[in-house]
Order: sequence, then C-alpha cells, then structure tokens
Amino acid sequence: MKPKRLTRRGMLAVSGSVLAAAQVPAAHKLIGEPAGRIAPSDELVNAYEFGETAQRTLSSLVYAEIAPDDRRAMDRITFNPRMMVNTTKLNLSSQLLGADLFTPILIGPASEQKRFHPEGELAMARGAAQAQTGMVVSDRSSYPIEKIAAETKQPLWYQVFLDPDASAVHERIDRAVQAGCKVVVITAGVVDGSDSGPAAAPTMVDWSQVERLRKGISVPVVVKGILTVEHARMAVSSGVAGMVVSNHERRLVPHPESGIEALPAIAQVVAGKVPILVDGGFCRGSDVLKALALGAQAVLICRAALWALAAYGAQGVHDELGLIQNELARDMMMCGLVNLQAIARTAVTIHRR
Repeated sequence: MKPKRLTRRGMLAVSGSVLAAAQVPAAHKLIGEPAGRIAPSDELVNAYEFGETAQRTLSSLVYAEIAPDDRRAMDRITFNPRMMVNTTKLNLSSQLLGADLFTPILIGPASEQKRFHPEGELAMARGAAQAQTGMVVSDRSSYPIEKIAAETKQPLWYQVFLDPDASAVHERIDRAVQAGCKVVVITAGVVDGSDSGPAAAPTMVDWSQVERLRKGISVPVVVKGILTVEHARMAVSSGVAGMVVSNHERRLVPHPESGIEALPAIAQVVAGKVPILVDGGFCRGSDVLKALALGAQAVLICRAALWALAAYGAQGVHDELGLIQNELARDMMMCGLVNLQAIARTAVTIHRR
C-alpha cells in the first residue's frame, strides 16, 4: 500500500509539538526542498514562502520593487493572550463603507501588474474573489477597469492620484464607478500621478484639491497617504469617508515612522469619526490583528499579494489569502477575541526600540 502523501502544510498541522512530530512515520518526514524546486502553492505555509518563489520567477529588477519590507516595527508589537475564553463562535466579518467583508482585509492598489504576471489585475481580482476578498484597483492598471470588475463580485475600490488635470481624474473615476467600483481612494503626495522613478516629484497634500474632487464623486472617498496627526485632522475636516495610514511616499518625503507606528496616534485623534485602514508590509494574520488592535478597521495587503500573483497567478493569490485569514483566526482565538468588535488596544504591547 502506498504511503499517504503529507503536504508541508499538512505537516504543520500535525507537528503541533515535538512529540507529535516524532510520531509521524519516517517516510512522511520533510527533509527540505530541492534547490530551485517550485513547490505547489497549497504546500506553502506562510506569505514569505510565496515571496521566495516569486524571487525565482521574476527578474531581479522587477523583484526588487516588491522585496520584503523592514519588519522591525511590526516585530516590536506582541500579543497579550487570554485563556479560558469560548471562541467556538469566532466571526471575522465586518462592514466597511457600505460593503460586507468576509475578513478585514483588502488587496491594496499596485500599478501595471502585468509586470508580475501575464494576467495581471485579472488574475489578482479572480484569486481575491475566490478568497472572498475585495480589491483596490490602481488607475494605472494593465487592464481596463471594466475587465477587472468582470472578474469579481467582491467589493471593488478605485485608486487615483491627485493630478493637476482634475477633469481627466473625474473622467477616470466616473468610468470606474460605472464599472462597479464602490469607493474611490485618492493617494495624496504625488503631483503627476507617477509612482515610480525620479520624475515623481513630492508635494504637500493639497486638501483643497481633495475637497473639490470629493464633491463631484457619487461614492465614498478615502484619502491614502496619511502619516501624521495633522493630516488626519485635515482629512476628517475635508469630509472624506475614510483614510489609509500609509508610508507609500516615504522614499519621496522621508518620514521616520511606518504605517503601523503612526497608526495609534492617528487612531486616537480620529476617535472613530471615520474608518481607518492601514498598509505597509502586512504579510501575516498576526500583522493584521496588530493593526486592528491599534485602531484600524481593515488592512490593505499589497506586496505579499504580488508575491503570490507572480509565483502562481490567481490560484496563488487565493491560497495565500487563505493562509493569512487562517492565521488571523488562530491569533484572535489565542487572544480570546471572538469577533472584531472585541479587539482592543489591550490585546497588544508595543516594546521600545
């Protein structure tokens, strides 16, 4: 009789302790991956393994754009577990800006995704939909917004840059809304809409421009690029429906804090007036839970999703999101948190540098 195949992910479930691992038949033990082997996506056990596979798939120049981010700020945050709590009715769902979310996770915007996979945003949207996850589409996508929207029934948002040509921006937004996008995300901080190369000139956030643009849009508007308390106050005053704490423009305007570091102070000032999202190197379910505990209502995952897209296409996006969702569920249970409403600042401790 042929021994039953045990995948690497299955092995992780079995080997909850040294004793359990010792009881697994020798024929089933893992002895490492052969050099250069591309493992099936359902065998990978965390997002960083998707990243390693993407590195084998992409040119060094393209991979450098999505190489892993600095995790020191994230790793200084630890959980405060709670035992003896009944978590059998665990619920990760929430509502955000009129949409029902399966988990508090959305795919963040990234331009021209054909750089990473031939199907680009089409595969990203398809994989995210299979994992019941919404997506923010960049206005510099490789495919028309109508084609991307046809790949998903999950919440679809549309991201644009501030641009001197307001009429052109409105035209793109109107087209996206007609295609089914329910929220518009304005990324503040770049004048000409270019998000790469030395020509991308930094600018101060022009709130009057945000306000003018918002008044002509029929769906909720979210501002992305908030890193200071001052800008958070301005965003609330401008009447936007939400904000994304993001360090996307740090290379243009250096800022000492990452999104996760800036989040607590911003959440305190906003005080629930509008929903707060955050991005910046989120790759694990534990990362998501830390953000929720520090005041975010949802997290944008971008870099890690691009790893999965580059390595495996839509199937990889689906499998990686499933991993992150399961990690979030596991970590919530370990902290005695039954639903998102139960998550509070007391769930985590921030350690000094």
